[in-house]
Amino acid sequence: MYTKTTKDIKVTVQPYYLEQQSEPDDDCYVWAYTIKLENFGDETVTLLNRYWHITDSLGRIQEVRGPGVVGEQPVIKPGTAFHYTSGVPLKTPSGIMMGQYEMVSEHGDKIAVEVPAFSLDSPFGMSKPN
Repeated sequence: MYTKTTKDIKVTVQPYYLEQQSEPDDDCYVWAYTIKLENFGDETVTLLNRYWHITDSLGRIQEVRGPGVVGEQPVIKPGTAFHYTSGVPLKTPSGIMMGQYEMVSEHGDKIAVEVPAFSLDSPFGMSKPN
């Protein structure tokens, strides 16, 4: 697991390789990742947008931006958590992902919550540099 806390918002990521959805002979490797967002602060926050920076083992970069996560813009009250699972395909057997969530507090303050860099490794990689 990978964890990082920004301004009382703790992000925990657990990636896992999806062997049944991957096709290594066709250079298609698929991972899922479960994210837990915990609010340890005193204010309710709303997740407005997400940003992902994804790098495969050949150094190719994909950037993904958009509203919310998995079709939602969750509201996270103090002392509560929000979980979701999503996925990412790569053309290489390993890579690394990192990102950021744009959140807003109930008083209108914008918060850039960092997602820790996490490794995407499959059993097909010659080595695991990530």
